[in-house]
Amino acid sequence: MYAIVDVNSRQYKVKQGQEIYVDLQSAEVGSALTFDKVLLADNEGNITVGTPVLRNASVSAKVLDHVKGDKVIVFKKKRRKGYRVKKGHRQRFTKIRIESITI
Repeated sequence: MYAIVDVNSRQYKVKQGQEIYVDLQSAEVGSALTFDKVLLADNEGNITVGTPVLRNASVSAKVLDHVKGDKVIVFKKKRRKGYRVKKGHRQRFTKIRIESITI
């Protein structure tokens, strides 16, 4: 059984017990989250597609941790002008575990 769920305008294919990284959520570690925007659900070959979302379907998850991703280097340069700028960025993520999928 799997579902495609919309979390902060990004779509994820999730299964029960799976651990995924999503954009930073404003929830404490150990708390439960519920995602109501289920776009598609597959229950052992029985596929249900929403228009645009499924009614009475939800995915519940548990927050495991808040982490930072790998550093991305942004380097800008204009030749012959003496202009060089080097900046870094680390995106923040929330690690969640999918507890249950209800259709």
